[in-house]
Amino acid sequence: MNEALRSVTLGELLDEAVERFPENDAVVYADRDLRMTYAGFGALVDRLAMGLMALGVEKGEKVAVWATNVPYWVALQFATAKIGAVLLTVNTNYKSAELAYLLEQSETENLFLINGYMDTDYLQTVYGLVPELKTQKRGSLQSEAFPRLRRVFFLGPEKHRGMYALPEVLAMAPMTSRDDYEKRRAGLDCHDVVNMQYTSGTTGFPKGVMLTHYNIVNNGFWIGENQRFTNTDRVCLPVPLFHCFGCVLGVLAIVSHGATMVLLEKFDPIQVMAAVEAEKCTALYGVPTMFIAVLDHKLFDKFDFSTLRTGIMAGSPCPVHVMRQVMDRMYMREITICYGLTEASPVITQTLPDDDIRKRTETVGRAMPHIEVKIIDPDTGRELPAGAHGEVCCRGYNVMKGYYNMPEATQKTIEADGWLHTGDLGVMDEEGYLSITGRHKDMIIRGGENIYPREIEEFLYGLDGIVDVQVAGVPSRKYGEEVGAFVIKKAGLDITAEDIRDYCRGRISRHKIPKHIAFVDSYPMTASGKVQKYKLQELSVELFPGPDRMPVEKV
Repeated sequence: MNEALRSVTLGELLDEAVERFPENDAVVYADRDLRMTYAGFGALVDRLAMGLMALGVEKGEKVAVWATNVPYWVALQFATAKIGAVLLTVNTNYKSAELAYLLEQSETENLFLINGYMDTDYLQTVYGLVPELKTQKRGSLQSEAFPRLRRVFFLGPEKHRGMYALPEVLAMAPMTSRDDYEKRRAGLDCHDVVNMQYTSGTTGFPKGVMLTHYNIVNNGFWIGENQRFTNTDRVCLPVPLFHCFGCVLGVLAIVSHGATMVLLEKFDPIQVMAAVEAEKCTALYGVPTMFIAVLDHKLFDKFDFSTLRTGIMAGSPCPVHVMRQVMDRMYMREITICYGLTEASPVITQTLPDDDIRKRTETVGRAMPHIEVKIIDPDTGRELPAGAHGEVCCRGYNVMKGYYNMPEATQKTIEADGWLHTGDLGVMDEEGYLSITGRHKDMIIRGGENIYPREIEEFLYGLDGIVDVQVAGVPSRKYGEEVGAFVIKKAGLDITAEDIRDYCRGRISRHKIPKHIAFVDSYPMTASGKVQKYKLQELSVELFPGPDRMPVEKV
């Protein structure tokens, strides 16, 4: 199984799938019966790429896309790659200031957008940042705030002042000759940057992670291999495409095996269940909260999940009881867990379908082929033996090229000999199976004792009445930090803070028992589904104002 790494571009990867599986479904939107074969999808990608060339998009230019998983998003991913442009994915939750920072820091030349998402009007946001769009000629934009920005596109058929509509881009394709198109493609290298994603920015300003064709083509291939994908698989993707979970674990794992992507514009449990049944999906992706929302839905028993076989749960630690339900009630007995980060393209470790139940619920698997993983002492940098807690580091083809225009931050993250620091804490057993115990900054240090939130969370899931729980540090004058638990209750079961402490007493060490307990309805999340523990820590200051006050039980 340890095949050689492939030196191909995203465009070449798609061309292979088109040649081998022309009549296979490539892209399906079940909610609107929109479907394209690989042959049709490949032709669309070429038209879009040639249209962008005709409008002046050069090799190396950034093409930002600020959109949910709408039709043409994936076509844009491959079209930009085929002409040597860099797809810059924009978080759908961004507001005006965040978009402005990204456009400026990335020096973006091109921007695609949709109408908006949730409570943000994307069109008005962009007009507010770039008022020149309403007065200047398209294609010759000169923005005072963003001098590198040249073109703005609307990712749909509607026309808006100063923007190119998608049909206009496609209509421009004949203006680019096939010879010029092929010449552009021939000048590409698999080690060129093809994708830029901005990290969540939980500490400091977001950083633009530069990923190459070589990084993400190979990572996507092995992710699919570890799920035993073939061209007969149909994969339901309700995860955001702007995140690696969607555009690498999803799109590239699927295309590298000629399988089918069944896309949803955004996550909705009913639409997920309907798509799985209607399209007879064999795999489903999601973060734990997505799977919990499906399993707990009142209509769960009305849908047929029997075609499901595998998939990925990633993004945040998976509760063991949730994993067991997914395997039993959703038939996903070959489901895998992935661990990684954007800077690692993103997957570093993955469980395998034939790993035993313990390894597939209590670990995040072993290192992917061609990737090295080690645990180090965060203070000394010394490599630690099996069984010791420390920072997870990796080295291999998957390590990013660096942060855009941030050489110092790049040097702090990647050592001279290629080791990437993840900032995550973990422990590796004798067989190489990795367990993640939290972020280095999330670790609770109570009176000198290191406490790993993941351990307490897993323990508390055993108490009936808890749907979800997140553990974070709460400031304390006496101990530095105390353990805080933020609990989502099961409907109809009225558990109290004292019930939780009673459950802990005598079963886990006294210093690990949560001193502060709050019952909440939801957690602050990133758009990719990760719980933002630093925000829980900030919230704890409001909930528990005194370092030794009794806990507040209701938010």
